[in-house]
Amino acid sequence: MTTVNIDAKQVATLREKTGAGILDCRKALMETNGEMEAAVDLLRAKGTASAAKKAGRAANEGLIAQAILPGSKVGVLVEVNCETDFVAKNESFQAITAGWAKALAENHATDLEPSRIETVAKIGENIQIRRNARLEVKGSGAVAAYIHLGGKIGVLLEVSAGKDATVNHDDFKQLVRDITLHIAAASPVCLNRNEVPATLVERERAIYREQAPKDKPAEMIEKIIDGKMGKFYAGACLLEQGFVKNPEQTITALVAATSKNLGDTIEIRAFVRYQVGEEIAA
Repeated sequence: MTTVNIDAKQVATLREKTGAGILDCRKALMETNGEMEAAVDLLRAKGTASAAKKAGRAANEGLIAQAILPGSKVGVLVEVNCETDFVAKNESFQAITAGWAKALAENHATDLEPSRIETVAKIGENIQIRRNARLEVKGSGAVAAYIHLGGKIGVLLEVSAGKDATVNHDDFKQLVRDITLHIAAASPVCLNRNEVPATLVERERAIYREQAPKDKPAEMIEKIIDGKMGKFYAGACLLEQGFVKNPEQTITALVAATSKNLGDTIEIRAFVRYQVGEEIAA
């Protein structure tokens, strides 16, 4: 039987390529007679099996990562889950998720599964890319992102303008920054009333109808329900919410004031808000 001599340099090189442990790397090199690429493939195959085994374990921790491409026309938000907060705070894990966000921003069809499997093998936890969103502004405007609470909350925002010069103005940049922070703090459900899911509207109206006085005429009950729905929309819809820095001013009014100051038409087109582990609406 031929004995294969494996030196420390080969093991170190394989570890750098795969992130696997020393013993696993040495064993893989022995099994492949020292062939580096064959050893890489072997460890990746084992990593696939390891990832499958870990897939059933709960991944309730994690972080939100973002990427904005140069020019601020395209941005991505991605939630990546892991098993422990220790891993979520690890710089290597954070760098990996940032790389995934950048890859999705550059090409939203990018297949991240091979990288995810390698990461599971390297880190030793169940890693799941739970969801991602990509916004791209057409014409004048910008896409911006904000990450809060050490990556536990992330916001992606698309704002359009009528003129290119507006996007470079400090007032526009401040508006965009303020709105991303507002979204993180105020947790709007959607942009406006038209975007509120019909199922959610029906559920709210049913609750208010149940709470309404039973001895009132039907017309009055409907008015009471409409009044409560108005308050619901004011809390759920971004454009109707009171600005967190000035609750007396709605987001619509804030945007209008900045538009007037800059002599342009500014519009919030879309936003995405992710929070690690939150329930995803159907």
